[in-house]
Amino acid sequence: QGGREANQVSDDYRYQDGNYEGYAPNDGYYRGGDEPAHEEDAQSDVTEGHDEDDEVYEGEYQGIPHPDDIQEKQKKRPPAVADEYRDRADLMAERMEDEEQLAHQYENIIEECGHGRFQWTLFFVLGLALMADGVEVFVVGFVLPSAEKDMCLSSSNKGMLGLIVYLGMMVGAVMLGGLADKLGRKKCLIISLAINAAFAFLSSFVQGYGFFLFCRLISGLGIGGSLPIVFAYFSEFLSREKRGEHLSWLCMFWMIGGIFASAMAWSIIPHYGWGFSMGTKYHFHSWRVFVLVCSLPCIASLVALKFMPESPRFLLEIGKHDEAWMILKQVHDTNMRAKGEPERVFTVSYIKTPKQVDEFIEIQSSTGTWYQRWLVRITTTFKQVWDNVLYCLTAQYRMNTLMLAVVWFTMALSYYGLIVWFPDMIRYLQEEAYESRVKIFDEEEVSHFTFNFTLENQIHRNGEYRNDKFIGMKFKEVRFEDSLFEECYFEDVTSSETFFENCTIISTVFYNTDLYEHIFINCRLINSTFLKEKEGCHLDFEEENDFLIYLVSFLGSLSVLPGNIISALLMDKIGRIKMIGGSMLISAVCCFFLFFGNSESAMIGWQCLFCGASIAAWNALDVITVELYPTDKRATAFGILNGLCKFGAILGNSIFASFVGITKVVPILLASSALVGGGLLALRLPETREQVLM
Repeated sequence: QGGREANQVSDDYRYQDGNYEGYAPNDGYYRGGDEPAHEEDAQSDVTEGHDEDDEVYEGEYQGIPHPDDIQEKQKKRPPAVADEYRDRADLMAERMEDEEQLAHQYENIIEECGHGRFQWTLFFVLGLALMADGVEVFVVGFVLPSAEKDMCLSSSNKGMLGLIVYLGMMVGAVMLGGLADKLGRKKCLIISLAINAAFAFLSSFVQGYGFFLFCRLISGLGIGGSLPIVFAYFSEFLSREKRGEHLSWLCMFWMIGGIFASAMAWSIIPHYGWGFSMGTKYHFHSWRVFVLVCSLPCIASLVALKFMPESPRFLLEIGKHDEAWMILKQVHDTNMRAKGEPERVFTVSYIKTPKQVDEFIEIQSSTGTWYQRWLVRITTTFKQVWDNVLYCLTAQYRMNTLMLAVVWFTMALSYYGLIVWFPDMIRYLQEEAYESRVKIFDEEEVSHFTFNFTLENQIHRNGEYRNDKFIGMKFKEVRFEDSLFEECYFEDVTSSETFFENCTIISTVFYNTDLYEHIFINCRLINSTFLKEKEGCHLDFEEENDFLIYLVSFLGSLSVLPGNIISALLMDKIGRIKMIGGSMLISAVCCFFLFFGNSESAMIGWQCLFCGASIAAWNALDVITVELYPTDKRATAFGILNGLCKFGAILGNSIFASFVGITKVVPILLASSALVGGGLLALRLPETREQVLM
């Protein structure tokens, strides 16, 4: 019956003061005689009559209308005009009116479906996708200390590897977010997660820096596209009264992703034995195992998503009434069975679908070659995406889009900048403490001695070493200045941050060492020989990995838990605007306390306070961005703003990192002023908590 009713031309849901005729699910239970007949064919023998009180009843035969009466009514009715002869502005006006009617009707339908097992299942499936995004942000930072030795990375290469993920996220958010409004939420989210999972998995096996950089770029592109789709997708299954709270609960999975990445790094990377080697060229160290494990949330979400339906709100926007109706019935029945009320009937029989204006012309298989057909399809789709991008800047949405863009950018600049600045400052404080413990040896004379132990954090000046052997040892942070090495023998030696300056080296043999030419600065080498130099870079996990950095990231992720809970409980009570403004202003105040962070413990404490205060603004930004834009532009707008957010993250990382060890004033003032400006501007945005999802 639902299939036949979907084809009827008449609008059974005429919008009248927020109510729709034909929609009457007061208690949701089936009533045999109360269900209205919607089929015109079924009313050929029975029509409606009126009693004395003008009450409508069924069953009285009224007779067949006279043909003259029918002709008279048809003359009074204005002639119908085919869509191809109507002005596009008229069609768009009609579509907007249809969308407004659909928005209110859809809100009533979602309320009838209830909030239960279906939404919670989707919550965890999409939560895994959001968790994958949180993991991706931390992965590169955790593997850099190991990867720089494993792949011989220079300082510039390390910086590029840290920024390349954000660059991929920026492009992915704009591109895949736009496609989600044309191809569907579920389809594009599957594409996004598949790209991330495939290239994250591949990046754990590649050996070269260039290929690894490329894999992380494409992996970031995939996971960046998932973020706008996740929030648009989930919001379209939530009623107005549940939307702010449950979107905020969903944000908690980003925190879980950070905790997962920190815990896995802490438990996997230090174990050097968790890997294997194939010859001398291929090495699979434990940091690669960590990269592999970090792709698991994405893979789990990808598998679970195959069992979830497309967003019915999106299907209605593109005119697929029957598919949307079946999904909404599935949501209703799933929730009612979970509540122990399987007898409740889904009473909706027809849903308003907007006027379809944009028509995609399918090319016949006999037209052109296969790549010409695909080229036309791709260019048409991207033109539609570009039109959506421009629509977000039309007069109706321009001011909201620009204000949101500033708020997203200032929030990202300060947050991501400080998130990178905190660990760098802690490392700087550690290095200062390490350098303060340096041991200095002046004018020492050593002869006929065998060094087979580690030398660390030492400076040797004006020393003389004759007939000494350096075998199977390690140099870490060791400098030899103005020293003499005569007839010495170096074998199987590895070094880190070790240099020889203004030294004289006479008749000395270097066998199987990594003491390369660049570490001998202004040195004289007389009759010295270098045999079988070590190839590649060499990793020492005990020395190169700092457990405190994992702990800092773990505590920083965990510290947002109170902010997440508070924002979820208060989002629908105090509103999105006050949440954004208040959170950003409190975060700005927290920045000033960083002037007192002169120790590692103080920096960790202020980082936790800042992260906990700022998370409420992030959650409210996600919610209000979803609610301010219509369904056919929602993921596009979210993608644009999230892409701008990642651009702010790139600038923040670059600017703040450049001031480490120089001054704290510039980063603190820049972060706090950006937060104050963004917070005050956010107060001018429209409040959306009482608004239906357009």
